[in-house]
Amino acid sequence: MSWLELLNNLETGAVRAATQDENGQWHANVEVKQGILEAFKNGTNMEFPGGFVDKHNLAPQCFEATAGVRMVPGGSSVRRGAHVAKGTIIMPPAYVNIGAFIDEGTMVDSHALVGSCAQVGKNVHLSAAVQLGGVLEPIGASPVVIEDDAFIGAGCVIVEGVVVKKGAVLAPGVRLSATIPVYDCVNERQLDKGEAIPEYAIVIPGSRPASNDWARTQGLSMSCALIVKYRDEQSDASLLLEEVLR
Repeated sequence: MSWLELLNNLETGAVRAATQDENGQWHANVEVKQGILEAFKNGTNMEFPGGFVDKHNLAPQCFEATAGVRMVPGGSSVRRGAHVAKGTIIMPPAYVNIGAFIDEGTMVDSHALVGSCAQVGKNVHLSAAVQLGGVLEPIGASPVVIEDDAFIGAGCVIVEGVVVKKGAVLAPGVRLSATIPVYDCVNERQLDKGEAIPEYAIVIPGSRPASNDWARTQGLSMSCALIVKYRDEQSDASLLLEEVLR
């Protein structure tokens, strides 16, 4: 497949930068990421209207009303090679990078970033200033994945291939990476390194004592995340405002 065919197929959703196996595990699609890098190599810088410069073959997408995507005026951009499904709402300013996949009915709020190859499911809410890290290299590295019906609170940062499973809720300010520990206070365990945030978990920012003796004597602490409960009827009711906004 040529890089041009690949970009077209990424935009239609025919191919994706990551896929889920029968056990629910996500894996990077190495051939897709190689094709994206090939597109960069074959592009030359050119000037675009509005005073910006980028590769000539990676211009921002323009949506027609028939696509069913609502991109509100004010500085948002969806780069070439990203898939944005019907029913998505993008509030300004927001940015969706190459290789990203956004499924139906998702809200991308102001100042949100959907990084390169990040995968976002159906009916997800990415609140204001959410940052989903992108990854093109190394090509075998899995991207950030947010599964269906998740709610990501304002200012959350999710990077380094973290997976947030279906229906999970992240409170504002949660930071997740490969090195930030997550403690499940309900089941009294620490998630394994690289383990996904479980389905329907409610996660809040937390802290833990610093491991260094000197740091502890100074009262210093390090970031972590805490699963404090799992979604129930009461927590679901608090999210019904979503439907009004759509």
